[in-house]
Amino acid sequence: MIRKLLAFAVAATLAQPAFAQPFCQAGAYRGADGDFVALAKSTVNPAGGLRYLFRDGRRGSTGDADAPLDCAPDGVRIGKGAEAETWARIALRETPATFDSAGSKFSGMLIEPPGSDPQRPLVVMVHGSERTSPIGGIYGYAMAAQGLSVFVYDKRGTGASEGEYTQNFELLARDAAAALGQARAMLPGHAGRAGFFGGSQGGWVAPLAATLTPADFVAVGFGLVASPIEEDREQMISEVRAAGLGADAEALVNRLSAATARLLLSNFKDGYVELDAARAALADKPWATQIRGEHSGMMLRMSNAELRRIGRARFDNLELIWDYDAVAALRRLRTPLLWVLAGEDREAPIETTRAALAELRAAGQPIDVYLFPGTDHGMIEFTTGPDGKRSYTRITDGYLKLLGDWMKGEARGTYGRAETLTPTPR
Repeated sequence: MIRKLLAFAVAATLAQPAFAQPFCQAGAYRGADGDFVALAKSTVNPAGGLRYLFRDGRRGSTGDADAPLDCAPDGVRIGKGAEAETWARIALRETPATFDSAGSKFSGMLIEPPGSDPQRPLVVMVHGSERTSPIGGIYGYAMAAQGLSVFVYDKRGTGASEGEYTQNFELLARDAAAALGQARAMLPGHAGRAGFFGGSQGGWVAPLAATLTPADFVAVGFGLVASPIEEDREQMISEVRAAGLGADAEALVNRLSAATARLLLSNFKDGYVELDAARAALADKPWATQIRGEHSGMMLRMSNAELRRIGRARFDNLELIWDYDAVAALRRLRTPLLWVLAGEDREAPIETTRAALAELRAAGQPIDVYLFPGTDHGMIEFTTGPDGKRSYTRITDGYLKLLGDWMKGEARGTYGRAETLTPTPR
C-alpha cells in the first residue's frame, strides 16, 4: 500500500473500443429510481473509452463489447433492446480552485450536486499512495451523485500541485486540512456536515487531518490501524498462511520483519547481523523465494553491500514514518469515524486493524466498523484460480452506497453482503 497504486483507484480495461461512443461525457448519470453510473476519462487506456462505475460496483469501459450502457445525445442508455432506459446526466457544478499549504500551491476542484442546499454534507477526498490526479476522476462523481459536495485535489508533488511527492503522513494531513478549509471557503453559509474520506494510505492521513481542523466525520476504506512496518509483517504472514504454511513459517517471517525494521529505523546503519541470521534461517525454505511483503522480501534478496549503498534511496526516500502510531492518532480523534474493511485484504491485512478498532470502540471512541467478506484491497471482489492467483471483478455491491449514506448521517439497513462489526451504527 505504501508504494503501490491505491487499489481504491480502479484499473481501466485494456480492451479496444468495439464501437464508436461519440456522445460520451465524463460525469454522473441518474436513473428514474435514483440509481446512478459515473463516467470518467481513463489515464491507463484513453482509446478504450470512458471508465464507468455503477452504484452497485459494476465497472469497466464504455468501449467494452459487453458494456451494459451506450452513450446517447440525451444521456446514457442502460440495457439493451426494448427494455433499455435512458439515464440523464446530472448537472454537477465543477469549480476549480487553488490553495496553499506548507509553502506549496495546490490545485483542486469542488463538485456540487444541482440546487442550493446549505445542509448538504461536504467531503474532502484524501489520497492514497497514488500519483495520479483525482480531478475528473470517477469517485468524485460517484460521491456527488449521492448528494454530497465533494472536494478533490492533486496531492503534493502530483498533477498540477506544487511540492515534492511524499508519504509523510503528518505533512499530508496538513495538506488535507488546508483542502477542507478551502472547500468551506467556497461554500459560504454552509451549515451541513463536513469531513474527510480516505482510502488505503488515506486511512493514515484522513484521521490525522481531522485532529488539525474541525471536522464532523471521517470515513476510511481498506486502511490500516497499524504502522508501515506492521503492514509489511502482516502481508508476509498473510502470504505464508495463503500458502498453507504453519506457525514455524510465521515465526520466521516475524524474525525477518524485525531485522528489516531495524534497518529502516536506523537509516540502514544497524540490523545487518539480524538480517543475516534471518537469511540463514530461511535458506533451506523453498517458499522463502516467494515472500514479498511491502519491502522485506526485496531486502531479503539484496546483499548487505547493496543495502548499505542504495537501501535508503530505494526504500526510505519519501519521508515515511515507519513506526507511525495510528492508534495514538485515533485516540485523539473526537469526530465519528467509519471504517470499512475488505475481508480478505492481501495488501492491508485486517487482523491487527480489526482488533485495534474494537479496543478503541470499547474505550468510547465513536467508531462504526463494517466488513465486506470476499473482498480484497479496494473492496474488490475476486475469483481464485487453481494456482491461487486472484482475478478481480467488481467493487462489491453496497460499498459506495454505504459511504454515501454514512457521510450524510443516513446509514441504516443492509449494504450488500456487509457485516456490521459494531452493535449499533451511530
